[in-house]
Amino acid sequence: MQDIYTYLKFFHPITDEEFSAFMQESKKAHYKRNEIITAEGEVQRNMMIITEGVQYSYFLKEGKKYIIAFTYPIGLSGLPESFITQTPSKYFLEALTDTTAIEITHERVIKLFDQYQNLERLSRKMTELILIGLIHRHYELLTMTTEERFIVFANRSPHLFQLVPHKYIASYLGIDATNFSKLYNSVKV
Repeated sequence: MQDIYTYLKFFHPITDEEFSAFMQESKKAHYKRNEIITAEGEVQRNMMIITEGVQYSYFLKEGKKYIIAFTYPIGLSGLPESFITQTPSKYFLEALTDTTAIEITHERVIKLFDQYQNLERLSRKMTELILIGLIHRHYELLTMTTEERFIVFANRSPHLFQLVPHKYIASYLGIDATNFSKLYNSVKV
């Protein structure tokens, strides 16, 4: 639990009491490899802090998976648009490996925000960083070559090459499988 406390305090200082309240409202959850956590059309009911495993979000078009994001310890996971608005998701969230998470429902998050201003600030700062990350990703996709995107990803998340099928990383980077394989075998990172 100390890892979660340290993780949360990275975004905004919270007290022991606030962390304890957060943990009391949360529960531990387990998902098996390839288990759909939230399907397209379902509402993302829980915010998740991942303690073990890798997950990915994606959408399907004409039977093909388009990867949006990977999540892993220690970090947030979920489908933010669906969780924040409590509306049906346009995407899937799936456990790529066996996963353990601390989960808290939307209803309980709102209750904690009403009780603890620091937790609401913490959430706002986390949301701001997620937004910044999305802007960076958008920039990478629009301005970088396939090789540059590959190198940036390899430097940011090298461990995922051992945990995630390369076809999913290729999809995430917007690179076809043949070019991905060439880059993987030739680019030194």
